[in-house]
This record gives sequence, structure tokens and C-alpha cells, in this order.
Amino acid sequence: MNRNNIIGVLLIGAIFIAWSIWQTPSKEELKEQQRIKDSIAAVNLEYSLRQDSILKAREALQSEIKSEDVTIESTESVPTGQQINHEKYGAFSNSAIGEDKIIWIENEVLKLKFTNKGGRILSAELKNYKAYDSLPLILFNADTSKFGISFFIGNHRLNTQDFYFQPVLPEGNAISSDNIRVKANESLTFGMRLYTNEGESYNTGQYIEFLYTINGDKYMLDYTVNLVGLKDVLAANANYLNLEWTTDLRKQEKSVDRWNGPTIYYKYANDDVDYLSETKDDEEILKSRVNWISFKQQFFSTTLIAKDHFVNAEISSFVNPQAETNPNYLKSMKSVIGIPYTFDGDQSIQMSFYFGPNKFNILRKYGLDLEKQIPLGWSFFLLAWINIYAVIPVFNFLGGFGWNYGIIILILTILLKLVLFPIAYKTYKSTAKMRVLKPEIDEINKKFPKKEDAMKKQQATMALYKRAGVNPMAGCVPMLLQMPILFAMFRFFPSSIELRQQSFLWATDLSSYDSIWTFANGFSIPFYGDHVSLFTLLMTVSTIMYTRINNQMMASGSQQMPGMKTMMYMMPVMFLGIFNNYAAGLSYYYFLANIFTFGQMYLIRKTIDEKKILKQIEINKKKPVKKSSFQKRLEEAAKKRGYNPQKK
Repeated sequence: MNRNNIIGVLLIGAIFIAWSIWQTPSKEELKEQQRIKDSIAAVNLEYSLRQDSILKAREALQSEIKSEDVTIESTESVPTGQQINHEKYGAFSNSAIGEDKIIWIENEVLKLKFTNKGGRILSAELKNYKAYDSLPLILFNADTSKFGISFFIGNHRLNTQDFYFQPVLPEGNAISSDNIRVKANESLTFGMRLYTNEGESYNTGQYIEFLYTINGDKYMLDYTVNLVGLKDVLAANANYLNLEWTTDLRKQEKSVDRWNGPTIYYKYANDDVDYLSETKDDEEILKSRVNWISFKQQFFSTTLIAKDHFVNAEISSFVNPQAETNPNYLKSMKSVIGIPYTFDGDQSIQMSFYFGPNKFNILRKYGLDLEKQIPLGWSFFLLAWINIYAVIPVFNFLGGFGWNYGIIILILTILLKLVLFPIAYKTYKSTAKMRVLKPEIDEINKKFPKKEDAMKKQQATMALYKRAGVNPMAGCVPMLLQMPILFAMFRFFPSSIELRQQSFLWATDLSSYDSIWTFANGFSIPFYGDHVSLFTLLMTVSTIMYTRINNQMMASGSQQMPGMKTMMYMMPVMFLGIFNNYAAGLSYYYFLANIFTFGQMYLIRKTIDEKKILKQIEINKKKPVKKSSFQKRLEEAAKKRGYNPQKK
């Protein structure tokens, strides 16, 4: 690549950057785009609700046709007192019947749907986020989730989710509104109580209570289980109660990240965070104490946290074939969690729920290691340190200016290249020394052409390097120092929720793949996909160009390791298949890094005088070669044994 070609590449890059800035929509345009998206989402939601209503009406009509003597007057089926199995439900039999009551409680960031049937949360909506299809982001549905505490009365195993609770405020007053709003500087505490029987009424001195505290601007809410006056009611069969929690996670993103997919995370007490497989069905029995269990998606999680600990747990994540027909289905999560209970009196079991984004700064504030659900390279501490103490602070600082995230990635790339410039300079200088020595290396290759002389050729080459004062590994070490940063970026961009649904140029979502062409009729290429990602193509082409230029600069290496040269060209082609379905922000970053590397190479080459390097090498050859202390010790030991090494 000559000077004109490099100038052309730089001009194209400059035009690309200027055009991207010019095409960046203003705040007014972004608001208008969001208004259009919200309008479309509202229409889609209304249409979906209308279709559900039609379907339910059709099912009701069919049921009415099949029934000759029954007239349906209500959608609720409330059994009479004679229909209650008093033996089975025991002291809670009066609460086995009732009418479903829904209570909506929302704060600044959450909209929670509660039901008196089971006293539980039916669904959780994150108000500040939308799903990939612009519909409300609901973490789980009422019809696919179960949450309740199992217990024994006599020989009958019961669960709180089968009973009707009484919603009450802390003072004991019943909740008067079905829609409650908690402002930013306020909090609300209310309970759901499952009373025992007192004749045909309730004994208000004996109950299981689920107590919820919602703060006005928090994703975390307190959840406390109070057991009052039940010492002689519940059968004491263990030192804990089982909390059964299952749900089907909903699809929130356009694509599923293979390295950051849906799974269950958990943290042992006084130990590290672990998780189940993200790519296949998996299960685990946690026999020791656990601090928290989380049903995690790529950018959001639903987490149950113990104030002290859970006794044990059985967890599993799997794909339900029957549920896969639902386009919004992602994966099924199941857990049976042991919560401590002594059965010897009143007890309060304190826990918390987290319904929110997997955002590093938010999760880290809780001091519970929840942020370790974000894959920042925790398995290798250096990757995590780079992301936590360098990339994330700079990324958040630049994000505070309100710029488009495509521009932020561009500036971040420039800053990283400036930091790494000394390493790049040293690498190029080492390469220049190797290139100057190429004629002498070629002479050595001609002197030892046979394969059996490979050892002699290697010794002669190393002797030349030593006399010239050149370290052949000097160029590799700086490159190895750059590798942690490259891998840190590989983990950072796909897991950064800041890039979620952020558009740039032709990419509509920098956290997912960009597509300029989708194959028709469901056609898909193995190991590639059903679409074409332009950022991935640009990254691949620029990487091949860089590889070619680098091989030309390392002229002596092509003869010594021809297999490695082929592998260098194969790697970008392999990455083409991997990155085609990966985050567009990552491919865009690698493309920019390649472009700036070309610029660095051109500038450094202009500042390095190879004639001067050759002159210095000739001076080094005339200097006596110093022996290392290790080599001196070896020779002294040999002399003591009577061996006198020949002087060369």
C-alpha cells in the first residue's frame, strides 16, 4: 500500500466520520421517532388485546353451545362452602375460595401487578425500557409464573399460591384503591395476609403475611414473610420451608447473545458468584447457604435476595418445547429455595426483590456482587479491571454529554489508540529492525537449505540477532500487552445496556446485529446466518488489509512460518461468521481500531529511519557480545567438572 492509497483510506474514513455526525438525529427528531414508536406499540397492543378478547369470546360461545342446561352469568367460578375440602386445606380452608383481586402499584421505574390469589406479584414492567418490538418491557407474565411457599398441614402438602390473601395496609386497614402510585421521594408498605379459620370467618391473630415495601425510585423492593401464631398449625417436618419459584422469561431483544444468554445466576454465602449454562439445559443442587438467586436475561434480571441466607436450593434452566411456539418465549426457569424457619413461634423472614436492568453502576451500589451477572471478564481479573476502572468510567463520562453512542465509540477508540501508541511504536520499531536484517536472514536460509540443517539454521539466525542487538520477541511482547484490551472490549460492548436500542447510521440497535440485507424465504447460511451485517463486513475487510500489510512488513516471517501466514488470513473469515450475529457496536469498534491502526502505521513509518537503524545494527555487531550471568555460571560449573568449552 503506497502513500496515495493510505491517504485515500484516511480521506474515506474522514468522510465516513463527518457523514455519521451529520446524519446523527437531533433531540427533537429522536423524540419524534420515539413518539412514532410508542404510537405503533400502542396500536399493536390494542390489536393484541382485541384479538385476545375475540378469542376468549369465541371460547365462551363454544362452551355455551356445548352446555345445554347451564347459563354462565360470571367469568368467576366461586365454589360454595360445601365444595371446600376442609380436611385437605385444614386451618386455611376458608381462604381456599374467593374472588380474584388485582392491585396495580407503580413507582417511577416499575409497574407491578399484584393478586390476592397467592398474595404474589403477577408481573413486573420496567417503565423506562421497551422490548425489541417497541411493546412494554414485561419481565414475566402472570400465566407462566408461579411463586409460593409450600407447607404441611397434617399429611397434606399445601402452597400459598392456592389460597386467597387479604390485602391490608400496615395499620390493618384494607387497601381502598386498585391503582396506587408511589412518588419518587415516598415509599409504600402493604401486606397480603392468609388468615386461619375462626368459624366461618378469619382468625386475625394467626396468619402468613407477605409484606412488600416499594420505594418511589428504586428497582429493589423489600419482601418479608411473617408467620404469626402458627406454631401449632404448621407441621414441623424440617428446619426450613420451600419457596417454589418458576417462570418463563420473555424475549426482550432482537437476538440472543450466545455468551450472555438467559440463565440462572446465584451467589453462595461468603463465596463467589456462579451460574448455569447459557447455551443448554442445565440444573444444579445448591446444598449450602445461598445469598441470592437471579433469573437473568442479557440486559435484565429478576432476583430474589435473602437478607441473611437461604438454606439450600434446587435450580434449573431449560427450553420448554411446548412454550417455544410462543414468539415471545425465551427460556424457562425453575427453583425450589429453602428459607429458614424454626417452627417454634412467630418468625419474620426478610428478603428483597430486584426487577431491573443489568446496569453496572446500579447493581454495584447494592454491594451484593449482583454486578457479576454482567460478563465483563470476571474469570480473568485483568479483563474485569480494564472494564471496571478504565472503559466504563470513560464510557459513562462521554455518555453524559448526550452524544450519539456511535460517536462515543469513535472517541473511545481514539483515546485507547493514544494510550496504546507507545506500545504500537515499539512494535513497529522492532519490525523495522527485523526487516533491515532480512537480507542476512535470506543468506542464512540459502546456506542451510536442507531440513536436517534446521537446527543449525536456527542457531545461526539467533547468533545474528544476538550480534545485531535485536530481540525477535520484542515485537510480540507489546502485541501481547494489547490483547487484554481487545478481549476486554469483546466482553464490554455486547453486555453494555447503554448501547441497547441505540441507533447509528444503518444500525438500529448497537447491542444487536446490524443488517443491510435479509435472505428471503427463511434461507440461512450455516455458521453465518440469515442476514448480512455491514459493520462485520467492514471489520473483516479491514482486518484482511491489516494482515496483508503486517505480513509485508514482517517479510522474514513468511519463509519461517508459512502455516501461520495462512492462519492469519483465515481468522478474519472465521470472525465473519461469529460477528455477523453479534453486537454491531463491537464490530464497529474493531473496524475503527483497524482504520486508526493504518493511520498509526503510516505516521510511525514516516518517523523511523531504517538506514539509521541499519547503521546502529552494524555498530552493535562490532561490540563484544556480553555473556549473561546464567551463561557464566554454566561455564564455571563445566570447568569444575573438567570440561573446557571451546572459545569461538
